[in-house]
Amino acid sequence: MLKHVVKMRPNDNVAIAVHDLHVGDKIKGDITVNDEIPQAHKIALVNLAKGDAVLRYGVVLGYAKSDIQAGDWINETSLELPPSPDLNKLTYGTNIRKDLPKPKRTTFMGYDVPGNKYAGTRNILGIQTTVQCVVGVLKIAVDRIKQELLPKYPHVDDVTVVSHQYGCGVAIDAPEAKVPIREIRNIVKNPNFGGQIMVVGLGCEKLTPDRILDPEDINDDNLLYLQNYKGFEKMIAAIMAMADKKLAILETHRRTEQPLSKLSVGFQCGGSDAFSGVTGNPSAGYASDLLVAGGGTAMFSEVTEVRDGVNFIAQRIPDQPNCNKLVKEMSWFDNYLAKGGVDRSANPTPGNRKGGLSTIVEKSMGSIAKSGTAPISQVVSAGEIPTKRGLIFNATPAGDFTTGPMQLASGMGLEVFVTGRGTPYNLQAAPVIKVCTRTDLKEFWSDLIDVNAGKVATGDLTVEELGTELFNFILDVASGEKPAAERLKLYNDICIFNPAPMT
Repeated sequence: MLKHVVKMRPNDNVAIAVHDLHVGDKIKGDITVNDEIPQAHKIALVNLAKGDAVLRYGVVLGYAKSDIQAGDWINETSLELPPSPDLNKLTYGTNIRKDLPKPKRTTFMGYDVPGNKYAGTRNILGIQTTVQCVVGVLKIAVDRIKQELLPKYPHVDDVTVVSHQYGCGVAIDAPEAKVPIREIRNIVKNPNFGGQIMVVGLGCEKLTPDRILDPEDINDDNLLYLQNYKGFEKMIAAIMAMADKKLAILETHRRTEQPLSKLSVGFQCGGSDAFSGVTGNPSAGYASDLLVAGGGTAMFSEVTEVRDGVNFIAQRIPDQPNCNKLVKEMSWFDNYLAKGGVDRSANPTPGNRKGGLSTIVEKSMGSIAKSGTAPISQVVSAGEIPTKRGLIFNATPAGDFTTGPMQLASGMGLEVFVTGRGTPYNLQAAPVIKVCTRTDLKEFWSDLIDVNAGKVATGDLTVEELGTELFNFILDVASGEKPAAERLKLYNDICIFNPAPMT
């Protein structure tokens, strides 16, 4: 029988439409549909009076602005937001799961990087910039490197420029300058760059080498400034000469069998819809649980998209210090938004709303689902490298283009990206696996989507089955298989989060 709606928890008083619902349709046996309700949007299952709580995931999404009848369409215009969870009243350690599902695979084929806690999933020459001024020259140099040098080194996957808008015209010693500097400093150390450091600067910028490199790494083998060369051609020649030496070293690297403890996977969602918390994110969460149970590291992020479910995150933190860190990071973002004159109502996006997400609470509950059920071993600041393995909460902003680079800075070797609306987003420094929440999106973007979680909504697969499929694909990609966006060479720019002032 055709499945019309999905109800998440027994006490929910709304469900979401698996497909478009039409006036007069019958759902749940005796509920008549009163409105034309788009796919993924909510339908009331009971009569609600003005001010009644609307429940999905067993939590209050909002309060009814007016009386609602069973069968009515509920959307963002229907609800008043509830208050956010009080950060001073969080309880930690009350939901610590110890019986995680066990993976059948516990190794992958990766690149061992001496001195790095993680192994690389790719063997890439990453060229770090200190300032945007050098990027034009570097783009031309990299084109020539790929044409003239890279064919000599068949075991090197790619050459990429880690460019950004930071480095000059900035208050380099402002308190919040630590955020972009930490991110730039740690991206250099990403395992996919094979331990090779290559930094190109201009020569007069504020972001000096001592801010982004360890003292032993500041030398002529790793660093050059364009202002030291007489003319454009000499700049290009110097960049190519340094790249040639780095490529020769990377060429000696080979994949070897690595334990899951050497793999770090970032989990992110973007272009979310109401199915994200039903299919894509829970399946990603199950894959995350398998990774953690096998000794690996899984990172989830996006502070402003989990803020309204922070109490559920705290319950999975076993210790007071990391709960305190969670409160600190959440408070920082609350203040950051307040200083900018915005609040949480700025989220969801128009596309999220079109996909059935009515409030940030609903979006938060779906977003948290991609973290699975494992205990949270550590809370880290945005772009910080974890000191522990297991499930990590990485306190990044919520934007796709800032979250990915922050996870790269924290050591991510590959990323799982769940989307309901669809996005071609991808990173050049790490492969990105694209998971869609609906089968019709997979059919529409068949050449861009890797894993179809829509099978969960239709009942063709369980979350556990789809999550296991995704877990196996994660290990295949970590071992060298290319997901769709990597095959198509769709690469977004690196966007560095900079909350510090410009001068």
